[in-house]
Amino acid sequence: MPKLRLKLWIKRQPDFLTTLVRGAGVALSVQIMSIGTIYASQILLARWMGVTEYGIYDFAIALSLSLAFIAGLGLPTAVLRFIPEYRIKQDWAHLRGIIRGSWQQTLIASLITVAFSTAVLLWLVLHQRLDYSQTLIIGIWIVPLIALANLLQQIIRAFQQMTLAYAPELIIYPLVLIGIAFVWQLHQSLSSTVVISLSILSMFIVLILQSLLFQQKLNTEVEQAKPVYAMSQWWRVALPLMLFDGSSVILSQTDTLMLGVMLGAKAVGVYGAALKTSLWVNFILKAVNAISAPMIAGLYAQGDRRGLQQLISTIARWMFYPALVIGIGLIIFATPVLQLFGSEFTVARESLIVLILGQLVNVGTGSVGYLLMMTGHQTQAALVMGATAIVNVVLNLIGIHWLGIVGAALATAFSMMLWNFWLHTLVVKHLNVRPSILAAFQA
Repeated sequence: MPKLRLKLWIKRQPDFLTTLVRGAGVALSVQIMSIGTIYASQILLARWMGVTEYGIYDFAIALSLSLAFIAGLGLPTAVLRFIPEYRIKQDWAHLRGIIRGSWQQTLIASLITVAFSTAVLLWLVLHQRLDYSQTLIIGIWIVPLIALANLLQQIIRAFQQMTLAYAPELIIYPLVLIGIAFVWQLHQSLSSTVVISLSILSMFIVLILQSLLFQQKLNTEVEQAKPVYAMSQWWRVALPLMLFDGSSVILSQTDTLMLGVMLGAKAVGVYGAALKTSLWVNFILKAVNAISAPMIAGLYAQGDRRGLQQLISTIARWMFYPALVIGIGLIIFATPVLQLFGSEFTVARESLIVLILGQLVNVGTGSVGYLLMMTGHQTQAALVMGATAIVNVVLNLIGIHWLGIVGAALATAFSMMLWNFWLHTLVVKHLNVRPSILAAFQA
C-alpha cells in the first residue's frame, strides 16, 4: 500500500520532480554504498598502517587532490553547465566537442602540473629537509588520474547516468584498493609509499573501465557528429569555475595540509579520522546535488523560476532531516565511532563535534553553490570562495598554533558557515529563490 501511494504521488508531480525522485533514489543508493565503502577502507588502512603512516598517506592524498583540481582548469563543472544545454538543443557537434576538448586539455594540464610539482619536490629534497619525500613524489603521479576521473564523472553525471558516474570512483576504486592492500599486508607491512603506489594502480584500472562503459552508452548522433569547439565560451565559464574549484579544494584540504606542515603526520592521521567521519552528515547533500545540478541548469534555461523554487525547497527538506539525525547520532557516539580507527584516534572527539556542526549548516543552507554555478553566476560564487579560502588559511594558521587539531576543526567549520551564508545571500539576490531549510519550513 505505501508503495502504491508513492507511485500515485510521483505521477502527480511535475516532470522535473519525478526525475528528481527517481534519480535521487539511485544517487542516494550509490552515495550510501560509497561512503560506507570508503569509510570502511579508511578504517582498515588506518589499522593496517598505524596512525603515523596513515597520516603520511592522508597528507600525500590531500596534496594530490589539491593539484588535481588545479589541473582540472574548472572544466569538470563547466561540462556540467554546458552538456545539459547541448542535450536539450540536440547540438551534437558542440556536445562531442566539449567532451573531447575537455579531456585533451585536462590531460595536458595535469601532465604539466605533475612535471612542475615533481621538479619542486626534488629541489626541496636537494636543498632542505623534506619529511616523507618519497611518498609525496610518488603520490604526485596520481594527479592525472584524479583529474581525468573528476572530469569523466561530471561528464557522465551531466548525462544523468548516476550509477556509472559515481560507482566506479566511489565504490569500485576503494574496493579494488583495499583488496590489493589486504593481499599485500598478508605478506609484508603496509607503508604509506606502498599504499600510494597501490592507489595509482587501482585508479588506473577503474578509470579505464569507466571510460569504456561510458563510450558504449553514447548516442549514435554524438559519436558520428563532427566536433565543434566553442573554446572562448567554455573558457569564460571554466576560468571562474577554476577559481571556485581551487578555492573549494583549499577549503577542504587546508586543514590537512597545514596540520602536516605544522604538527606532523600523526596529527594528520588523528584529524583525518574525525574529518572523514563528519562527512556522513552531508552525504545526502551530495546525493541530491548529483541529480539536481543539471536540472537546475535546465529549469533556469527555460525561465521556470517557480519550478526552480519548488525544486530547491523539495531538496532542502529531503537533505536536512536525515543529516540532523545522523549528526546527533555521531555526536552522541563520537568516541566509539572514532575507536573503530584505533584507540589513538579517540582524542579527535572534540574536533569531530565541531566539524559535524559545520556540516549541518552546510546542509541547512541548501545547494547554494550549484544554484549560482548552473545559472551563470559562477564569477560571484568564485569570488566568495576565493575570499573564504584566504580566511580559512589564516584561521587554520592561528587555530592550529593555539589549539592543535581542534583549532583546525574550528577554522574549517567557521569557513564552511561563512561561504554558505554568503552564497545564500547571493542566491536570493540574483535568482530570487530561497534554498535554505528555514525557507522550506515557511513554504
